[in-house]
Amino acid sequence: MKLSSADIARYVASDISDGSYVNLGIGMPMLVSDYIPEEREFILHTENGMLGMGPAAAEGEEDWDIVNAGKQAVSILQGGSYFHHADSFAMIRGGHIDISILGAYEVAANGDIANWLIPGPRPPAVGGAMDLVAGAKQVWVMLSSHVSKNGEPKVVESCALPLTGVGCVNRIYSDLAIIDITADGPLVTAMMEGLKREDLQAKTGAILNFVPKCEILKSFKNEA
Repeated sequence: MKLSSADIARYVASDISDGSYVNLGIGMPMLVSDYIPEEREFILHTENGMLGMGPAAAEGEEDWDIVNAGKQAVSILQGGSYFHHADSFAMIRGGHIDISILGAYEVAANGDIANWLIPGPRPPAVGGAMDLVAGAKQVWVMLSSHVSKNGEPKVVESCALPLTGVGCVNRIYSDLAIIDITADGPLVTAMMEGLKREDLQAKTGAILNFVPKCEILKSFKNEA
């Protein structure tokens, strides 16, 4: 069994400290806004110029002047604000974002990240990711699958794809595990229920370390 993208987003949201300023990258990270714990407040920042982003807008209630960086209709929470794109990047480059949450094609054992270019017909577009990985105090990566569609590991000893940032990733959330990037290499702190350490290692291209007792990850699909 594996975690769904929604499951991963819920685990990510549950780990964000109260009062944090958090940027959500395009793609799966945008799901995190739907799972803000009721007892906690953190401020979501959008690259296109918003603080205080809330969950996705309900169907039929979209305001297309209120969108996230992926041009999806979202809500804005009480006290939220809008500002120029340049001001948004001044916040990022000025070190005012506590956590940047991104997707990736590869993450290396030393925290390098490649998330903007894979071989194929699409034109290169690194976008704001290079600013986010350099300017945020922490970088968390969400992987919808621990391996690629071809079965190749996404957590590797060194990245083969063009880098977005060097030595910047602090934590990885995948459908199989939560892994901290430490000075001693990747450290697994949580694993999917029923998954053996050797099976996780077989799907990983870097040598893994494990905490003595890993947290057990479970799907939320059966919860109301």
